[in-house]
Amino acid sequence: MASVSLKHIYKKYPGGVTAVSDFNLDVKDKEFLVLVGPSGCGKTTTLRMIAGLEEITEGELFIGDRLVNDVAPKDRKIAMVFQNYALYPHMTVFENMAFGLKLNKTPKEEIKRRVEEAARVLDITHLLDRKPKALSGGQKQRVALGRAIVRKPMVFLLDEPLSNLDAKLRASMRAELTKLHESVQTTFIYVTHDQVEAMTMATRIVVMKDGLIQQVDTPQTLYDAPCNIFVAGFIGTPQMNFITGKLAKKGDDVFFEFEDKSLKLPAEKANAPELKDYIGEEVIAGIRPEAIHDEPMFLNSLPEDAQCDAYVDLTELMGAEIHLHVVIGETNLVAKVSSRSSSRAGDTIKIAFDLSRMHFFDKDTERCIIH
Repeated sequence: MASVSLKHIYKKYPGGVTAVSDFNLDVKDKEFLVLVGPSGCGKTTTLRMIAGLEEITEGELFIGDRLVNDVAPKDRKIAMVFQNYALYPHMTVFENMAFGLKLNKTPKEEIKRRVEEAARVLDITHLLDRKPKALSGGQKQRVALGRAIVRKPMVFLLDEPLSNLDAKLRASMRAELTKLHESVQTTFIYVTHDQVEAMTMATRIVVMKDGLIQQVDTPQTLYDAPCNIFVAGFIGTPQMNFITGKLAKKGDDVFFEFEDKSLKLPAEKANAPELKDYIGEEVIAGIRPEAIHDEPMFLNSLPEDAQCDAYVDLTELMGAEIHLHVVIGETNLVAKVSSRSSSRAGDTIKIAFDLSRMHFFDKDTERCIIH
């Protein structure tokens, strides 16, 4: 088992393209760390540098206490699981899983024991004599995981391993991977662009954009306390709503004004010292869809100066909930409401904001002012 430490890591390509900039991260032993971000943000490049498949331009990479910048991939005691499975089509499942051990001249009895043990853990014992072409996508993914497990690596590296699977299988494989991590007790570093995978599996999440780390935190902290607009918008489905407006003070009260609406902030927000310098200034407010309500119980319990009229543009029934797309002036918002909601497209309704859950961001830097 091992920790992984990246110190001031850069990846620069010819022509002045920098894929990863000043990447600093300590991955704890036995942690399930997920790198997440949009396509092209540098997450796979970072994973490949850890694996030794990409050369590090600057910085130091440690696996455990060992500096591995110049260590060959096969000697780093890591195992990588690829998006496309990378199975040998002419070999059986057993032979695919045993291949790395054979290269290391592991005794035949030890190979058999390890492969059968991994197959039992992954529930693929009945597939050991099959060739990859006779397997489903989910079965191929289990074989690829099994090939990594038998090597008993210090670190598992997984590059979007579920992206080729259908939605139902992805959900079940997420649960399987979480159980696998708990059973093998090894460090996992996992790359995905799917924030649902990140939120459900990770011990900690690294959010990346343009080769830079934006925030490293637990899934719940990223959701509740994003450090900037990018993280706030990337984490959460549907994404956080953003409203450009102005903070205004009237007597002892502070209001957030947008369009022709004026929402009175609760005392704990209004009195926050971080907001004092922004009174009279334009800011960006962020509010999650589940903090906007149309149900009578909320309209009756939340103050009137936290409510306003909105036009319903579209409703999306999601089963247990409805996503209401509403318009206030020129501002478009999404509310996540109960499936019992009676609001329909074309209606003008009253909505209530839970302003205790509103975030405020600096309009210029996009950094969070207050959660």
